[in-house]
Amino acid sequence: MTDWFTVDMIDKDTFAISEYKHWEETHCYLLCGTEKAILIDTGLGVANIRNIVDGLTTLPVMVVTTHIHWDHIGGHKYFDNIAVHEVEKDWLSVRFPIPLQVVKRNLMCKPCDFPKNFMIEDYQIFKGMPQQVLHDGDCLDLGNRKLKVIHTPGHSPGHCCFYEPDRKYLFSGDLIYEGCLDAFYPSTDSQLFFQSVRKIQKLSVNRILPGHHQLGIPVDIISRIENGFSKLSDEGKLKQGNGVFDFGDFQIHI
Repeated sequence: MTDWFTVDMIDKDTFAISEYKHWEETHCYLLCGTEKAILIDTGLGVANIRNIVDGLTTLPVMVVTTHIHWDHIGGHKYFDNIAVHEVEKDWLSVRFPIPLQVVKRNLMCKPCDFPKNFMIEDYQIFKGMPQQVLHDGDCLDLGNRKLKVIHTPGHSPGHCCFYEPDRKYLFSGDLIYEGCLDAFYPSTDSQLFFQSVRKIQKLSVNRILPGHHQLGIPVDIISRIENGFSKLSDEGKLKQGNGVFDFGDFQIHI
Protein backbone atom coordinates (compact mmCIF):
# COMPACT_ATOMS: atom_id res chain seq x y z
CA MET A 1 0.00 0.00 0.00
CA THR A 2 1.08 3.60 -0.52
CA ASP A 3 0.24 6.67 1.51
CA TRP A 4 -0.33 8.59 -1.74
CA PHE A 5 -3.97 7.47 -1.80
CA THR A 6 -6.67 8.04 0.79
CA VAL A 7 -9.54 5.53 0.91
CA ASP A 8 -12.97 6.52 2.23
CA MET A 9 -15.81 4.02 2.62
CA ILE A 10 -19.02 5.44 1.15
CA ASP A 11 -20.93 2.31 2.11
CA LYS A 12 -19.93 -1.33 2.64
CA ASP A 13 -19.23 -1.93 -1.06
CA THR A 14 -18.48 1.56 -2.39
CA PHE A 15 -15.13 3.28 -1.88
CA ALA A 16 -13.62 6.64 -2.80
CA ILE A 17 -9.91 6.46 -3.66
CA SER A 18 -8.50 9.98 -3.51
CA GLU A 19 -5.26 11.82 -4.29
CA TYR A 20 -5.39 14.67 -1.76
CA LYS A 21 -1.66 15.34 -1.90
CA HIS A 22 -1.99 16.79 -5.41
CA TRP A 23 -3.67 20.13 -6.15
CA GLU A 24 -6.22 18.38 -8.40
CA GLU A 25 -7.51 16.32 -5.43
CA THR A 26 -8.86 13.65 -7.76
CA HIS A 27 -11.39 11.02 -6.71
CA CYS A 28 -11.84 7.56 -8.20
CA TYR A 29 -14.64 5.26 -7.08
CA LEU A 30 -14.70 1.49 -6.62
CA LEU A 31 -18.16 -0.08 -6.77
CA CYS A 32 -18.46 -3.76 -5.85
CA GLY A 33 -21.34 -5.97 -6.95
CA THR A 34 -21.80 -9.69 -6.48
CA GLU A 35 -20.17 -10.64 -9.79
CA LYS A 36 -17.72 -7.86 -10.65
CA ALA A 37 -16.47 -4.44 -9.62
CA ILE A 38 -16.35 -1.15 -11.48
CA LEU A 39 -13.65 1.45 -10.96
CA ILE A 40 -14.75 4.90 -12.09
CA ASP A 41 -11.58 6.66 -13.34
CA THR A 42 -8.00 5.87 -12.32
CA GLY A 43 -6.56 9.25 -11.35
CA LEU A 44 -3.17 10.79 -12.09
CA GLY A 45 -1.12 7.65 -12.59
CA VAL A 46 1.77 8.75 -10.34
CA ALA A 47 1.25 5.74 -8.03
CA ASN A 48 -0.21 2.29 -8.62
CA ILE A 49 -3.94 2.49 -7.92
CA ARG A 50 -4.28 -1.22 -8.77
CA ASN A 51 -2.59 -2.09 -5.49
CA ILE A 52 -5.28 -0.17 -3.62
CA VAL A 53 -8.10 -1.76 -5.61
CA ASP A 54 -6.72 -5.26 -5.08
CA GLY A 55 -6.64 -4.59 -1.36
CA LEU A 56 -10.35 -3.76 -1.39
CA THR A 57 -11.81 -6.47 -3.64
CA THR A 58 -11.01 -9.81 -5.27
CA LEU A 59 -13.72 -9.33 -7.91
CA PRO A 60 -12.81 -8.85 -11.58
CA VAL A 61 -12.56 -5.10 -12.22
CA MET A 62 -13.74 -3.06 -15.19
CA VAL A 63 -12.58 0.56 -15.47
CA VAL A 64 -15.19 3.03 -16.72
CA THR A 65 -14.05 6.52 -17.66
CA THR A 66 -15.89 9.77 -17.00
CA HIS A 67 -13.74 11.40 -19.71
CA ILE A 68 -10.36 11.14 -21.37
CA HIS A 69 -8.37 13.80 -19.52
CA TRP A 70 -4.92 13.09 -18.11
CA ASP A 71 -6.01 13.28 -14.47
CA HIS A 72 -8.70 10.63 -14.95
CA ILE A 73 -6.86 8.01 -17.05
CA GLY A 74 -3.40 7.99 -15.46
CA GLY A 75 -3.87 4.58 -13.86
CA HIS A 76 -5.58 2.92 -16.84
CA LYS A 77 -2.22 1.26 -17.57
CA TYR A 78 -2.74 -1.05 -14.59
CA PHE A 79 -5.98 -2.57 -15.95
CA ASP A 80 -6.93 -4.65 -18.97
CA ASN A 81 -10.69 -4.05 -19.14
CA ILE A 82 -11.43 -0.40 -19.93
CA ALA A 83 -14.60 1.33 -21.13
CA VAL A 84 -14.92 4.85 -22.58
CA HIS A 85 -17.68 6.81 -24.30
CA GLU A 86 -17.78 6.32 -28.07
CA VAL A 87 -17.01 10.00 -28.79
CA GLU A 88 -13.64 9.84 -27.02
CA LYS A 89 -12.50 6.39 -28.10
CA ASP A 90 -9.88 7.88 -30.41
CA TRP A 91 -8.59 10.20 -27.66
CA LEU A 92 -7.60 7.07 -25.77
CA SER A 93 -6.46 4.84 -28.60
CA VAL A 94 -5.14 7.23 -31.30
CA ARG A 95 -4.19 10.70 -30.03
CA PHE A 96 -4.66 12.44 -26.69
CA PRO A 97 -5.78 16.05 -27.39
CA ILE A 98 -3.21 17.76 -25.11
CA PRO A 99 0.58 17.61 -25.69
CA LEU A 100 2.59 15.63 -23.15
CA GLN A 101 4.67 18.65 -22.12
CA VAL A 102 1.51 20.63 -21.30
CA VAL A 103 0.25 17.73 -19.19
CA LYS A 104 3.57 17.54 -17.34
CA ARG A 105 3.46 21.28 -16.62
CA ASN A 106 -0.05 20.91 -15.22
CA LEU A 107 1.00 17.95 -13.12
CA MET A 108 3.94 19.83 -11.60
CA CYS A 109 2.59 23.40 -11.50
CA LYS A 110 2.15 23.43 -7.71
CA PRO A 111 4.37 21.97 -4.96
CA CYS A 112 3.52 18.37 -4.21
CA ASP A 113 4.97 15.52 -2.14
CA PHE A 114 4.99 12.93 -4.93
CA PRO A 115 5.74 9.26 -4.21
CA LYS A 116 9.48 8.62 -3.89
CA ASN A 117 9.65 6.44 -7.00
CA PHE A 118 7.78 8.91 -9.22
CA MET A 119 9.88 10.52 -11.95
CA ILE A 120 8.32 13.22 -14.10
CA GLU A 121 10.78 12.39 -16.90
CA ASP A 122 9.17 8.95 -17.22
CA TYR A 123 5.56 10.12 -17.07
CA GLN A 124 3.47 9.15 -20.10
CA ILE A 125 -0.16 9.65 -21.05
CA PHE A 126 -1.96 6.32 -21.26
CA LYS A 127 -2.70 5.13 -24.78
CA GLY A 128 -4.63 1.97 -25.54
CA MET A 129 -7.66 0.41 -27.15
CA PRO A 130 -10.75 0.27 -24.89
CA GLN A 131 -12.39 -3.10 -24.50
CA GLN A 132 -15.86 -1.59 -24.31
CA VAL A 133 -17.49 1.52 -25.80
CA LEU A 134 -20.14 3.28 -23.75
CA HIS A 135 -23.30 5.00 -25.02
CA ASP A 136 -25.87 7.23 -23.37
CA GLY A 137 -28.38 5.10 -21.48
CA ASP A 138 -26.24 1.97 -21.24
CA CYS A 139 -26.77 -0.11 -18.10
CA LEU A 140 -23.74 -1.73 -16.47
CA ASP A 141 -24.61 -4.79 -14.37
CA LEU A 142 -22.22 -5.63 -11.54
CA GLY A 143 -24.41 -8.41 -10.15
CA ASN A 144 -27.21 -7.26 -7.85
CA ARG A 145 -26.12 -3.70 -8.62
CA LYS A 146 -26.66 -1.57 -11.72
CA LEU A 147 -25.06 1.61 -12.98
CA LYS A 148 -26.49 3.83 -15.73
CA VAL A 149 -24.32 5.73 -18.23
CA ILE A 150 -25.39 9.34 -18.78
CA HIS A 151 -23.64 11.21 -21.59
CA THR A 152 -23.01 14.74 -20.29
CA PRO A 153 -20.83 16.59 -22.82
CA GLY A 154 -19.46 20.09 -22.26
CA HIS A 155 -16.32 19.68 -20.18
CA SER A 156 -15.29 17.27 -22.92
CA PRO A 157 -17.21 15.81 -25.88
CA GLY A 158 -17.56 12.33 -24.38
CA HIS A 159 -17.90 13.22 -20.71
CA CYS A 160 -20.16 10.85 -18.80
CA CYS A 161 -21.74 10.81 -15.39
CA PHE A 162 -22.71 7.49 -13.85
CA TYR A 163 -25.96 7.12 -11.95
CA GLU A 164 -26.97 4.35 -9.58
CA PRO A 165 -30.80 4.40 -9.40
CA ASP A 166 -31.17 2.11 -6.37
CA ARG A 167 -28.87 4.12 -4.10
CA LYS A 168 -29.45 7.40 -5.95
CA TYR A 169 -25.71 8.00 -6.21
CA LEU A 170 -24.48 10.37 -8.91
CA PHE A 171 -20.84 9.95 -9.88
CA SER A 172 -20.50 13.35 -11.46
CA GLY A 173 -16.93 13.47 -12.83
CA ASP A 174 -16.00 17.03 -13.83
CA LEU A 175 -19.58 18.19 -14.39
CA ILE A 176 -20.45 18.85 -10.75
CA TYR A 177 -18.06 19.63 -7.88
CA GLU A 178 -17.09 22.39 -5.49
CA GLY A 179 -14.37 24.41 -7.21
CA CYS A 180 -13.75 25.79 -10.67
CA LEU A 181 -15.83 24.16 -13.42
CA ASP A 182 -13.81 24.33 -16.62
CA ALA A 183 -15.41 25.06 -19.98
CA PHE A 184 -12.63 27.16 -21.50
CA TYR A 185 -10.46 24.58 -23.28
CA PRO A 186 -10.71 24.36 -27.09
CA SER A 187 -12.42 20.97 -26.72
CA THR A 188 -15.02 22.26 -24.23
CA ASP A 189 -18.45 23.67 -24.97
CA SER A 190 -20.12 25.90 -22.38
CA GLN A 191 -23.57 25.58 -23.98
CA LEU A 192 -23.39 21.78 -23.88
CA PHE A 193 -22.09 21.96 -20.31
CA PHE A 194 -25.19 23.97 -19.38
CA GLN A 195 -27.50 21.45 -21.08
CA SER A 196 -25.75 18.54 -19.36
CA VAL A 197 -26.29 20.12 -15.93
CA ARG A 198 -29.96 20.49 -16.80
CA LYS A 199 -30.04 16.84 -17.89
CA ILE A 200 -28.77 15.46 -14.59
CA GLN A 201 -30.91 17.94 -12.66
CA LYS A 202 -33.88 15.74 -13.56
CA LEU A 203 -32.44 12.78 -11.62
CA SER A 204 -33.38 11.88 -8.07
CA VAL A 205 -30.03 12.20 -6.27
CA ASN A 206 -29.26 11.42 -2.63
CA ARG A 207 -25.49 11.77 -2.87
CA ILE A 208 -23.08 13.38 -5.34
CA LEU A 209 -19.69 11.74 -5.69
CA PRO A 210 -17.54 14.26 -7.61
CA GLY A 211 -14.31 13.94 -9.57
CA HIS A 212 -12.36 16.52 -7.53
CA HIS A 213 -11.94 18.34 -4.22
CA GLN A 214 -14.48 18.16 -1.41
CA LEU A 215 -15.98 14.68 -1.18
CA GLY A 216 -19.15 15.48 0.75
CA ILE A 217 -20.97 18.15 -1.22
CA PRO A 218 -24.64 19.24 -0.93
CA VAL A 219 -27.08 17.88 -3.48
CA ASP A 220 -28.52 21.34 -4.06
CA ILE A 221 -25.26 22.38 -5.74
CA ILE A 222 -26.70 20.91 -8.96
CA SER A 223 -29.54 23.44 -9.06
CA ARG A 224 -27.20 26.25 -8.02
CA ILE A 225 -24.78 25.40 -10.83
CA GLU A 226 -27.74 25.33 -13.24
CA ASN A 227 -28.77 28.75 -11.97
CA GLY A 228 -25.22 30.03 -12.50
CA PHE A 229 -25.14 28.85 -16.09
CA SER A 230 -28.66 30.19 -16.66
CA LYS A 231 -27.65 33.62 -15.35
CA LEU A 232 -24.59 33.74 -17.63
CA SER A 233 -26.70 32.61 -20.57
CA ASP A 234 -29.37 35.25 -19.93
CA GLU A 235 -26.65 37.93 -19.74
CA GLY A 236 -25.07 36.77 -23.01
CA LYS A 237 -21.85 35.80 -21.22
CA LEU A 238 -21.89 32.07 -21.86
CA LYS A 239 -19.23 32.32 -24.54
CA GLN A 240 -15.76 30.87 -24.50
CA GLY A 241 -13.08 33.32 -23.44
CA ASN A 242 -15.24 35.41 -21.12
CA GLY A 243 -13.27 34.44 -18.02
CA VAL A 244 -14.06 33.15 -14.53
CA PHE A 245 -17.36 33.84 -12.77
CA ASP A 246 -17.56 33.27 -9.00
CA PHE A 247 -20.66 31.83 -7.37
CA GLY A 248 -19.27 31.10 -3.91
CA ASP A 249 -18.45 27.42 -3.51
CA PHE A 250 -18.08 26.99 -7.27
CA GLN A 251 -16.82 29.02 -10.20
CA ILE A 252 -17.52 28.74 -13.93
CA HIS A 253 -14.53 29.27 -16.21
CA ILE A 254 -15.51 29.87 -19.83
